[in-house]
Amino acid sequence: MSPASGLLLLLFGVNLFNYIDRQILFAVFPSIKADLNLSDTQLGLLASAFMWVYLTTAPVFGFLADRRSRPPLMGVGVGLWSLATAVSGVVRGYGQLLFGRALVGVGEASYGSVAPAMLSDAYEPPHRGWALAVFSMAIPVGSALGYLLGGILERAFGWRAAFFVVGLPGMWLAWTVSRLPDVPRGGRDGAGAPGPASAPRLADYLELLRTRSYVMNCLAMTAMTFAVGGLAAWIPTYLVRVRGMGLAEANLAFGLLTLVSGLGGTVVGGWLGDRLLARIPTAYFLVSGLGLALSVPCAAAVILLEDRTWVLAAIFLAEVFIFLNTGPLNAIIANVSRREVRATAYAANIFVIHALGDAVSPAIAGFISDRLGLAAAFWIAPGALGLAALFCFWGMRHFASDIARLGS
Repeated sequence: MSPASGLLLLLFGVNLFNYIDRQILFAVFPSIKADLNLSDTQLGLLASAFMWVYLTTAPVFGFLADRRSRPPLMGVGVGLWSLATAVSGVVRGYGQLLFGRALVGVGEASYGSVAPAMLSDAYEPPHRGWALAVFSMAIPVGSALGYLLGGILERAFGWRAAFFVVGLPGMWLAWTVSRLPDVPRGGRDGAGAPGPASAPRLADYLELLRTRSYVMNCLAMTAMTFAVGGLAAWIPTYLVRVRGMGLAEANLAFGLLTLVSGLGGTVVGGWLGDRLLARIPTAYFLVSGLGLALSVPCAAAVILLEDRTWVLAAIFLAEVFIFLNTGPLNAIIANVSRREVRATAYAANIFVIHALGDAVSPAIAGFISDRLGLAAAFWIAPGALGLAALFCFWGMRHFASDIARLGS
């Protein structure tokens, strides 16, 4: 196994626990609501608190990662989010749980801004879409495991045990990832790339704002994250409350659908983007835009269809099309940013997509649900997904000129 493949495998494993710890909260929403006597708005704020801390601390870690060794930063982050997840299982009130979920955001911000930048430096541009797609396969797999484990553990031992059990393994991963050797910055950017990366300048950071394909990419991911954040937080509850399923059944069904659709969509999206890249320079944007456009009618069908089986089928298809973008859009960030500021480019992306995306959409959905019902709240998803597709198609217009300018 090559060093790059070994790095990819380890970072995939850590990212897997990242999403298990993140999504397990949603699997036990109904139990937390009943135990702590919470409103839907308060439940939504648990997700939003994590996201607000996550997005505000990510730029700090991105700035540090462009200047210091990256593995120790990742190790600190993994250890912190794992400890905070475990501690969330022993809280006694809403305020303590809110604080615990916020601390999870600090830890994940370190890993989320650093790991993709390291992988981008470990792989050449034509293979980045595939590598980042493999890395991102942890999103559906970890999310599915979060729902499945949450449902199983909650049913057997209660919702508190779910947090405690999934948080502890991350402590070993934190120690392992902190001992990794760092990857040379920009080492795989191509034959024309100079030697070691120089220290970032203010102009290098400001250039990200002038790179229109980067901006369009961030906006597309923001709209997509807004939709997905709202859906991920509330679908198990929606299946229980609106479609009449039991909580364990709903978590099992949604977990399995997310696992299969996420794996398939992520792998196909990364492979297709890399395969078309030689003939279509804007292939990453094209694949992502088409997938997001196709997800719109599927998301609408989740609300409109009456038969439960067809609703689950619509959820599956929507997730397949959404996950097509995971590898390609992350690869675009690496390809249109200078190596000196690549970690910051990912961190800034994290800030934008979550500040305007899933940091607010779960709470907005909860607010609408308290007033109009959960089915009405789900209409935020199709509109946001359609907007994401438009931003991808818009980004195609600027990609070639941005690449040419960065190469000059």
